Amino acid sequence: MAEPIRLKLFENYRFVLYAPFYAAHATGAYADEGLEVELLPSPGPGLAEAAVAAGEVDASWMGPIRVMKHHDDNPASPLVAFAEVVCRDPFSLVGGDPHPQFRLVELGHMRFASVSEVPTPWLCLEQDLRDAGVDPGWIPRITGRTMAENVAALADGSIDVAQLFEPFVEQAVAAGGHVWHRASERDRTSYTVFVTHRDRLAADPEPFRRMARAIYRTQRWVHAEPPAKLAAAIADYFPALDRSVLTRALARYREQGVWGVNPVLPEDGFDRLRRALLGSGFLSREVPFADCVDNRFAEEAVAKG
Repeated sequence: MAEPIRLKLFENYRFVLYAPFYAAHATGAYADEGLEVELLPSPGPGLAEAAVAAGEVDASWMGPIRVMKHHDDNPASPLVAFAEVVCRDPFSLVGGDPHPQFRLVELGHMRFASVSEVPTPWLCLEQDLRDAGVDPGWIPRITGRTMAENVAALADGSIDVAQLFEPFVEQAVAAGGHVWHRASERDRTSYTVFVTHRDRLAADPEPFRRMARAIYRTQRWVHAEPPAKLAAAIADYFPALDRSVLTRALARYREQGVWGVNPVLPEDGFDRLRRALLGSGFLSREVPFADCVDNRFAEEAVAKG
C-alpha cells in the first residue's frame, strides 16, 4: 500500500463557519484520497499569506480578501485559490425586537454594533449600503467589541442591532433576538477558499488535485446528511459549544446556502467581493480573477464526480 502524501494546512481561526473543512478530516475524506493532512493553527492575517508565499506551508484556507490584498500589494504574488468552500456571506443583522420590514437605511438611526474581529463583513455591508443609495460613512457604528459582547448588549437592551455570525446568531435568537437581515441573500460572495503557491501547484499538482476531490466529497456529504450528523462529526473541534446550539447554527448556515455544493469558485462570486473591497478603498486596483484563482482541479473533481 502506497504511503499517503503528507501536507501541512494552516487553519484560519476556529469558526463554526468552517464546518466543511473540519468534516473533511472527521469523515476521512482526505485519507480516502491518499492524503495525510496536518492541521496547524494559522499565525494570523498577513503572516499566513507570507508563509504560503514563502513555501513554508503547503496550503491554507482563508478569505479571498487576503488573496486579493496580497496581489494588490505584490503584483507578482504567487498566491492562488484552488477550491472554494464558503460561497456566501455568513453574517446577519440581529435585532432585539421583531422588525420584519427592516431596511438597511434604518441603521443610521439605531445603536448598531458592527463586527470588529474580521474586516470582510463590514466591508461587504458597506457595499450593500452603497447599492441601497446610503453613504456608509453616515451610519454611526459601535466598534471594537467582540460578537459575544454584542450578544450580551442585545440582551440587556444597550444596543438595537448587531452584526453577527454563528454561533452568535443562534445564541442571540435563543436569548430573544430576531434576525432582521441575512447577507447571504446578496447572492454569491466568495468567502473562504483553499490557497497555495502557484509554482507549487504547477510543479507538484497531485496533492492539490486530491485535496479538491476530498473537499468535493465532503461538500456532497455535508449537503446530503442532516445537520445533527455534521454536528456530531465536528463536535470535538468545539468542545465548549453546546451540541444543540452547534446543530441549530449548522442548520441555519445550510438553509442560507453559505457552503458551496462544489469547490469551483465562479467569477461572479469573486467579483462581488472585489467590488466591495474596491468601493471601500481596501483594494487600490482591480486585481485580475485569473491571477488569484485556478479552478482546474475543482472543475476536474466535479467532472469526475
